[in-house]
Amino acid sequence: MRGGRHVAAVTDASFDLRPGECLVLVGESGCGKSVLASALLGLLPGNAETTGQAFVDGLDLLAADERTLARTVRGRRIGLVPQSPSAHLTPVRTVRAQLEETVRELTGTRRPGLRAAAETAAERAAFPADHLDRYPHQLSGGLAQRAATALALVGDAPLLLADEPTTGLDRDLVDRTVDELRRHADADGRALLMITHDLAAAERIADRVAVMYAGRIVELADATAFFGTPGPRHPYARGLLDALPERAFTPIPGMPPELGDLPAGCAFAARCTDATSACEAVPAVTDGVACHHPRQREAADA
Repeated sequence: MRGGRHVAAVTDASFDLRPGECLVLVGESGCGKSVLASALLGLLPGNAETTGQAFVDGLDLLAADERTLARTVRGRRIGLVPQSPSAHLTPVRTVRAQLEETVRELTGTRRPGLRAAAETAAERAAFPADHLDRYPHQLSGGLAQRAATALALVGDAPLLLADEPTTGLDRDLVDRTVDELRRHADADGRALLMITHDLAAAERIADRVAVMYAGRIVELADATAFFGTPGPRHPYARGLLDALPERAFTPIPGMPPELGDLPAGCAFAARCTDATSACEAVPAVTDGVACHHPRQREAADA
């Protein structure tokens, strides 16, 4: 609900996530990526409504009650690197205290091994040991991000949701963070769903790429084909890559629509150079693409 009316923040978001796989979800701000992650963990506001199904190990997350989500899902089946880490860290406890508590709750570790386990978790996320006894307000944005990542990695959950896990990090730390997340996904058949605006990080880590626009996944593709040849098939996905400085450096014209005021038909049509009268109808998803005129890069440039 927004302003007394219903807003469909996410629709037709259908995908699977395989053991050992990293699926990266990309798209402009406000398209519904974080809403999708929050829905999976039951972290949406109380006035939000969800429909559909989302299964992890046979449990339908969207039908599960708060007790089940709190005791058996969050941190144990699904770890979360939140988008705003400072808002998720306890302000009156040091990073070390929060790590030790999380280690104890999720792994059962007790003293004397608790301190070492917390320091190992911090090291995995490149969080400096000499900052462990600081409080969240004493951390920079990048350090808060690394603290949140360390907390998410503690339980070695089968599924990790990482919402903008590289925000505030320099390039070397971005690479180190995504490499650690990749190792998490590779170990024992775990999986990773990463939300990011950083397409370089996405290319480094992804097995598959999901592109979201106006609350809908409009393309789901193999990462090698998406970033290489033949490239993405949806015009919005092509536009995202063309906007990169190392590529065409051509921004997508216009602005995305408000989720509460979506146009009839294809939501991208007003910004799309390929649009025709067919785009007055909502495109069905066919072979992983929701577009009336999907095409590869070679065809577009021929």
